[in-house]
Amino acid sequence: MSTATETQEPEMGLTFEKVWAALLKSQENFDRRTKEADRQLQETRQLIGDLGRKFGSAVEHMVAPNLVEKFNALGFNFTKYGPNIAISDKTRKLAAEVDVFLENGDCAIAVEVKAQLKIDDVKEHVERMQVLRRYADAHQDSRKFYGAVAGAIIHGNVKEYALKTGFYVISQSGDTMRIDVPEGFKPRAW
Repeated sequence: MSTATETQEPEMGLTFEKVWAALLKSQENFDRRTKEADRQLQETRQLIGDLGRKFGSAVEHMVAPNLVEKFNALGFNFTKYGPNIAISDKTRKLAAEVDVFLENGDCAIAVEVKAQLKIDDVKEHVERMQVLRRYADAHQDSRKFYGAVAGAIIHGNVKEYALKTGFYVISQSGDTMRIDVPEGFKPRAW
């Protein structure tokens, strides 16, 4: 039996303080999980980037040795080629990087190599060709410069765009690479 002097506090279900504490705890857990997910995503992006670079490098090394022979069969007479060519000015300021560069005394072909070629890659290669032309002009190099794009995967619309741009298209054909030169194709000279 209770006396009048005893007081019982009524149970108060949810209070503002309890709800606020629960929200803060929930936010802390969310922030911690978000940071962990961001860290894992960054690691994954780095791994994918590294794999893409390694695959692109492997494609460059597979493509480069055979290109001289294949372009010479089209009437070129290339005597030199090199993978990963950096072209810079006297101040060592980088003008352009070319995945594969074939050359002789009359002309040169700059080849952009991608694992999967995209339209943006073709557009970037047009810009690279313009830089190469300006660089050549500034150094009294009157050779004609041609462009080519290569890829292990090239979708039809990308191939069509590259050809319309005036680039040779080098694609995978079984265990080797082939240069697509459709009837009526006229390569663009820079």
